Amino acid sequence: MAVGPGTLPEFYPVAGVRLGIASAGIKKPGRKDVVLFELAPESRVAGIFTRNQFCAAPVTLSRRHLTEASPRYLLINTGNANAGTGARGMQDAKACCQALAAQAGVSEAEILPFSTGVIGEPLPVQKIVGALPEALATAAEDRWAEAASGIMTTDTRPKGASCQVELDGYTVSISGISKGAGMIRPNMATMLGFIATDARIAPELLQTLASELGEMSFNRITIDGDTSTNDACMLIASGQCGGPEITGSSPSLAKLREALETVYLELAHAIVRDGEGATKFVTIDVIGAASQQEALGVAYTVAHSPLVKTALFASDPNWGRILAAVGRAGVEGLDLNALEIYLGDVCLVRNGGRAEDYSEARGQAVMDREEITIAIDLKRGEVRETVWTCDFSHDYVTINAEYRT
Repeated sequence: MAVGPGTLPEFYPVAGVRLGIASAGIKKPGRKDVVLFELAPESRVAGIFTRNQFCAAPVTLSRRHLTEASPRYLLINTGNANAGTGARGMQDAKACCQALAAQAGVSEAEILPFSTGVIGEPLPVQKIVGALPEALATAAEDRWAEAASGIMTTDTRPKGASCQVELDGYTVSISGISKGAGMIRPNMATMLGFIATDARIAPELLQTLASELGEMSFNRITIDGDTSTNDACMLIASGQCGGPEITGSSPSLAKLREALETVYLELAHAIVRDGEGATKFVTIDVIGAASQQEALGVAYTVAHSPLVKTALFASDPNWGRILAAVGRAGVEGLDLNALEIYLGDVCLVRNGGRAEDYSEARGQAVMDREEITIAIDLKRGEVRETVWTCDFSHDYVTINAEYRT
């Protein structure tokens, strides 16, 4: 179950980035569960990672390797998170990097490992190592769609985005894939994201873009309020398009940033649309806040409310649940007579109570839609923040009750 068609785009190959896919049989025999990114020499990589203090071994190792060398390979496995595995988990992550380094003829520090799946189980190193020759042998620039499927866990469909933009007389390609459906909460979420461009981007700018774009996209989605142990979102710049290096003062930066933002948002929204058991795609738009913290506090309180989320699943215009969530969001000195709450274009709350022109029929018409916007105007300032979430259905409980079976 997911919201919207969810069809993959036509992926533009990114010069200097090849993808290999293989089957290690980590969780299911024959399933493609190992994905390899092979990067041209001098490619640059930046990223953001989970802020969960119980982060997985591959997260720790990838962070370390990013400070030691320029990455040549990204190694991703699904079916096992290699999290909560102690010292052995780090040894296993290193063993996978060492094996790939030996086969590819690079140093161990030039490999970034990523894992996703069940927490607390030892990583099946030999299975992964045994799949590496196939992944290396099949690497090609046109395997983005297969890679999108290869990084899935409880996802019901692959997720991808791609575009091209003209910069300084050169055609720049951008392609990306992401995975995630549950344990999704900002900072980051249980998700992996990989976005690549053949533009040449200055290293300090690349990290700035990775941080800022990740913050306004992947760090603005939530399925269930749980922050995972394994999240990572990487931005790769191969520099192979032939154009000049883009720096913070380049005239072409704004156009590149806009194109990257489009890809980041499409990938983040695709995760919400495929949220475990999701039947609704919900935008929570808070305006008129006095600060970013205030706006996000209200947005997430509404987004995480089980009562709001179950009402959304039932298509029940029970607007009192939204009102209650806003009221407990911790906004000091909130003027209840000033704020307004909307469901789509229907005003629910005005002057401290139900809007005079509200009717159950109008509210029901909005709640019956697959895509819904809840807008909250606090009337306290100029700050605006948007968060994307989904509903809670029976299937969410079933999926997570049977996750390890």
